[in-house]
Order: sequence, then C-alpha cells, then structure tokens
Amino acid sequence: MVKPRLLILSDLYGGENPEWIKIYSDLLESKFEIQYYDVLELANINSDNFIENDIHNQFLNGGINQAVENLLKQETGKVTVLGFSIGGTIAWKSALQGLNITHLFAVSSTRLRYETEAPNSNINLYFGKNDPNKPNPEWFLDLNSTNTLLENQTHQLYIELKSGFLICNDVLKTLTKP
Repeated sequence: MVKPRLLILSDLYGGENPEWIKIYSDLLESKFEIQYYDVLELANINSDNFIENDIHNQFLNGGINQAVENLLKQETGKVTVLGFSIGGTIAWKSALQGLNITHLFAVSSTRLRYETEAPNSNINLYFGKNDPNKPNPEWFLDLNSTNTLLENQTHQLYIELKSGFLICNDVLKTLTKP
C-alpha cells in the first residue's frame, strides 16, 4: 500500500532537522511518506546572521511568496500538510494558488489572521490560548474555519511533547476516517 504524502513545513527558525520536528516525524512516519521542508530554504532566505526580526522581515518582504512559488514547483500531487507558524501560512497560500492539499494542519500560524480567503481543503488550525497574535473569533466565523485552542499555551506550543502528541493524534484520526 502506498502511503499518502505528508509535507512538514518548519517554523521561522527552520533548520536541517530541528529536535522538536522529530516528535512529529517519529509519530507519523508509519502512516505517511514524509517530506520535510525548511521554509528558510524554500524562501531563499539567508539565515547566517540569525536575527529573528530580520528573518521575519525577509519573509514579509517577498520570502513568503518565494516559498509558495518554490513549493508549487516541487509538489504536484495530492498532499497533506502539517505547517508550523510561518510554514502553515505558506501552505495556506500555496493551496490558494493551486497546491492540491487534501488536509492542512496549521499550528500557531498567526499570520493567517490577515487572510480573507480560505483554501478549498480540509483545515485544522491550532493556536495557544495565550498567543496574543492568534486570529480573533470573527476571523474564524468569516472564513468558516474551526480551531483548537490549547490551554495555557503560547505561540511555540508545537515544540512541547504534549502538544505534539495531540496534533499527531488528530492527523492520524483524519487519515483513518472511513
């Protein structure tokens, strides 16, 4: 049996294989063919002098669009996507431009609050209840989107083991739905 493809898109910090990403890949590799993308590479962003604000500005000033363009060139089939922070935003925008995402799991993708159109995909959104930049309740209504708010969590909830288990469990449940 051929496993469905799962793209994992990193957060702003990217990296070859961040330690926290292993939580997700270890729990999901039995059911998915996993392709990990470092969004810094997708966006052609130089992170040699790693200053978070500089990297963030590079994403906002063309990097997100570059990452979307590169992802669309590299992925042509049906995929499930698990995107973290800016990675979820890149996946969302890629779906709007034609990436065939059957299911999008976006975790702490706070830039989505600026989006006015939702992709035609199944979408699960996760935010820390204490993340000040999460979309407001009206945004979810306007885009007919649901979300899961994780209690006592902030933006980087995804690096915690407990959150990883919860999110992976949701991913696996959707895969095994009849």
